[in-house]
Amino acid sequence: MSRILIVEDEPGISSFLEKGLQAAGYSTLVVEDGRTAAYAARDGDFDLLILDLGLPGLDGHEVLSEIRARGERMPVIILTARSGVEDTVAGLEGGADDYVTKPFSFEELLARVKVRLRDRGTRETLELRVGDVTLDLRTRRARVGDDEVELSAREFSLAELLFRHPDQVLSRQQILSHVWGYDFDPGSNVVDVYIRYLRNKLGPDLIETVRGMGYRLRI
Repeated sequence: MSRILIVEDEPGISSFLEKGLQAAGYSTLVVEDGRTAAYAARDGDFDLLILDLGLPGLDGHEVLSEIRARGERMPVIILTARSGVEDTVAGLEGGADDYVTKPFSFEELLARVKVRLRDRGTRETLELRVGDVTLDLRTRRARVGDDEVELSAREFSLAELLFRHPDQVLSRQQILSHVWGYDFDPGSNVVDVYIRYLRNKLGPDLIETVRGMGYRLRI
């Protein structure tokens, strides 16, 4: 499932985008300010960024400049009310792949998203498998061997994140940002609780605790 970062400080627009993209089969994360957007683009694993320009903190041009300076090449679609030629040129020359002005047609934006993801070579994976555990991304169901295991929506999201990064240590903050969003309390032990749920359901040795660092899916 392709993952899209939405950077938009108008709640009505961000909610509209999030609902529409999720209905189209994408996973989304919404952030409302430029600094958080820069952090999210650095720490997250996103396939595409939809970026407003008029943001608190860093503006969209600064966010784009920062992530391109780090060498991040995910496609960026600027979505903004600034419709002047100079703004468009500045956005494209600054590293954006596309430029859409508000008001906009969601169908047109969705078509542009699909083109950028296709150009990047993104291919949808239907199943993720590690050992005898399989996640079916179409039905959102898990199997251990031939036995189906019932996972809650949050448990499945956590399992999907781990399965997409096998043998990679993921910090609690990375997991919180992917599965619960950046507005979740970073001091909470909710990650540890849900890791325990997954161990009970998928196998006690599947997920390794890396002390002081986070969790790793064994392969």
